Amino acid sequence: MNQVTLGFGPHLTLDMCDCNADRLMNLQHIYSLLDTLPEKIGMTKIAPPHILSYPGKEDSFDKGGISAFVLIAESHITIHTFKEQKHAFVDIFSCKEFDIDKAINILKEAFETNRYTKRITMRGKEFPKEIALAAQIVGTERKEV
Repeated sequence: MNQVTLGFGPHLTLDMCDCNADRLMNLQHIYSLLDTLPEKIGMTKIAPPHILSYPGKEDSFDKGGISAFVLIAESHITIHTFKEQKHAFVDIFSCKEFDIDKAINILKEAFETNRYTKRITMRGKEFPKEIALAAQIVGTERKEV
């Protein structure tokens, strides 16, 4: 008997600190990272990465950074960087399992850091992936007329 898997999939979040400040503000570097990362972790990119640079404000704690994302068939990958604080925040949300350690190693190398906090959440715990299971759930919830 096949094991029934409930849930949409893993959501990895990384709070990375002591990153290379130049890499945090390098548009081409982050674009290239998002352009190649999906394939490296077994995902399917469905659109080119979108990337925006924010110059920040002199009178604010936020002195600038980059926000970027790439849509993948399995969901999305996002990156937000903060040059002054030398931080990057990364999310990888997927409807299928992926090699989390490989993804972390690629990102550590990309931002030249070994300091990070990772969180892994299984999203959509009541989201049935199997059509037969979904039909069974729907069937038990509906009353016959």
